[in-house]
Amino acid sequence: MAGLCFVRGAFIGLGFKTGKRSSLSVTLLLGAATQTRIRVKQYSQGAEKNGRGQFVCYPLPHRTLLKIEGQDTSPFLQGIITNDMKLLEEPECAAMYSHMLNVQGRTLYDILLYSLKGGGEHGVFLECDSMVESSVLKHLKVYKIRRNVNISLCPELSVWAVLSQQGSPNQDTFKPELSDPGKALVWEADPRTAQMGWRLVMQSQIDPLEIISSCQKGDTEDYHRHRYSIGLPEGVNDLPPGVALPLESNLVFMQGISFSKGCYIGQELTARTHHTGVIRKRLMPVRFSSPVQQFGEGATLQTQSGKPAGKHRSGVGELGLSLIRTAHAKEVLTLKSSDDTTVTLQASVPDWWPTDVKMN
Repeated sequence: MAGLCFVRGAFIGLGFKTGKRSSLSVTLLLGAATQTRIRVKQYSQGAEKNGRGQFVCYPLPHRTLLKIEGQDTSPFLQGIITNDMKLLEEPECAAMYSHMLNVQGRTLYDILLYSLKGGGEHGVFLECDSMVESSVLKHLKVYKIRRNVNISLCPELSVWAVLSQQGSPNQDTFKPELSDPGKALVWEADPRTAQMGWRLVMQSQIDPLEIISSCQKGDTEDYHRHRYSIGLPEGVNDLPPGVALPLESNLVFMQGISFSKGCYIGQELTARTHHTGVIRKRLMPVRFSSPVQQFGEGATLQTQSGKPAGKHRSGVGELGLSLIRTAHAKEVLTLKSSDDTTVTLQASVPDWWPTDVKMN
């Protein structure tokens, strides 16, 4: 059913073919595809036998929630986000990814929107990076004007990511059943990519193991390792406010933008870039030759011959995300850390990207 949401969103008029990458991905990984993908950590040796641990619940303390409700919620958000609020009016679509941009068309905040449960309710939960909670609140209030909406923080709620341990961690695995669905304020497939599983929102005092019998708790760092292994950005470290460009950040591939919805803040540059069809840099997953600890903000990547090749954004251990010039995406690149140590890195093309992405 999520596919119905995607068709009316980011892929309208794009003509992308979705599916598995083959030759290009193998070329970029230089035969190391199996090393680059990180599977969800096994937390129980007997998981398949006893059912416990078939899924992993990751606490996400770096994510926070705001509640926006009122009759004008949809038209209010429609003018300040990249995606189409009409998608959430579809009965089969209750979660949506989007960005908020500044007037120059650069990303301010990456957000997830969830429809409020209950008949007749006009409102959404807005999930964002907890580091910019106050900034997001201020941004919303600036554009609220006389709209009939109420905006409030939700410190009493917690966000969880639920991933499968069985083979490939995606939504093709059956969705876990909840023993008490009423305790879940949000229980939806992650709209960005099937490889990110499901999103769960509950009261903070509730343990997810109480309602998902086949689930075990995981470490937040393993959640980030999974994100970086598949090349999915999240939060201000991966998408620095006022710096990141939405199309370079693969917003289209994450079902986060509509090119048919009409005007919104930052639309002009974004639409012009899309219609030219030229994107010379992309945010890509990278693997370092050795685990790295410290890099200066926006550390410069170079080719073996010393040409600029992009900038590093963030990562965990030997995994990370870098903004790379597509002309050098197939090359082994170098990066100098803050302690003057040089490491090499190799980019890869995620298999959840469309098959016809140009990398040249």
